[in-house]
Amino acid sequence: MGKILLCDGHNLAFRAFYGIRELNRSDGFPTNMVHGWLRTFWKLEDDFKPEETHVFFDVGGAKRREELLPSYKENRGLPPEGFSEQLEWIKKLTLALGFGVYQKPGLEADDLIASAVEMNKINDQQILIVSADKDLAQLIDSNVEQLLPPPTANPRLGWRILNEKGVFEKFGVDPRGILDYLAIIGDQSDNIPGLTGVGPKTASKWLGEFGNLENVILNAGRLKPKRFCSLVYEKREDLRRNQELVRLDSDVNLTLSKMDRPNLMGLKEIFDELEMKQSWIEAQKRY
Repeated sequence: MGKILLCDGHNLAFRAFYGIRELNRSDGFPTNMVHGWLRTFWKLEDDFKPEETHVFFDVGGAKRREELLPSYKENRGLPPEGFSEQLEWIKKLTLALGFGVYQKPGLEADDLIASAVEMNKINDQQILIVSADKDLAQLIDSNVEQLLPPPTANPRLGWRILNEKGVFEKFGVDPRGILDYLAIIGDQSDNIPGLTGVGPKTASKWLGEFGNLENVILNAGRLKPKRFCSLVYEKREDLRRNQELVRLDSDVNLTLSKMDRPNLMGLKEIFDELEMKQSWIEAQKRY
């Protein structure tokens, strides 16, 4: 049975953008992200030969989380110059490659991915989530793995598979503990404040000893180091809020399209418009 790839669109788009710089059409329109995006998905096709590929994008904020924490993701600035101009092109390119593209206002790609995982678990499919986002590690189980892209700071590490064992080795908790782990340490990328002074090792130690976040709160007086006992008790509602912020919505109503054959004429139009002659030559060889 072939793998289903569930891809985090914005996460991969930013990596494509920063992976190749200073590529432009003759009139100066940037094309670096489109080139990087195409390379990424051709590599995924070659290495994993997926039965289906679906790509999910953020659009229109994160309503539930913003109600819980108005400053959610407030630390993120505007996209870099040249990013937004290319975003619609990579969505067109993705559809022309025969892949599904999904976005829902007020919901994040992570929630759509969680819902797609839930849908495909019924079919006992092997699922590969393609993203560097650590929130998604909570979805990993015997049939679900996460494919981590090469870090932009150290691309030589290459693509890495994260399975149940790998989650424990990386975070010190199993996938079911990721929710509570991130609630305690916070998530700087999403502007979720963790407990001041509490790092990953302490958080995983507490969860290993007491099992889950609620038990950590109930046993606040027994925590070590002792200086955190009162802090955990005082911040208990913040911890519970963090847990809800990190929790992924897995009940979004989604209809996943069947994988189509690549649309060669659609690809040609895109490559002609963006002056990607070599990509068109490669596409003809592939398809």
